[in-house]
Amino acid sequence: MGRTWALISHLHALAGPSLTLIYPLYASICAMESTSKLDDGQWLAYWIIYSFLALFEMAAERVLYWIPLWYEVKLLFVAWLVLPQFRGASFIYEKFVREQIRKHGVKLHHGHGHDAGHAVHVLRVIASILTKPAGDP
Repeated sequence: MGRTWALISHLHALAGPSLTLIYPLYASICAMESTSKLDDGQWLAYWIIYSFLALFEMAAERVLYWIPLWYEVKLLFVAWLVLPQFRGASFIYEKFVREQIRKHGVKLHHGHGHDAGHAVHVLRVIASILTKPAGDP
């Protein structure tokens, strides 16, 4: 039983980075090199959602420590985000993130010349979204 448990532990330790970073990194590179723009949107959405998830985990680390199976639930959620059959990252971005951006009046510049004032505005909007109590309109 000791060897089986050790094998399970090692697979568990590899599953997280493989699912959250290695596969999305590979798929993002493939998307950037392909001629289709559809997959670009999926992987940009994934990195945006994953960044929100990482920020949430950092902010709620002390609470999440006490939630049984948090890591497994997170892996299932990330699997839903990355698997092409579900396109979960695109769904979450379209249904929730884009709606919040529009609701809070973030004006996105089309181009790469973002000034510091625009970046500060976007960060303030993101902070207000993340710190807003649940249920507030």
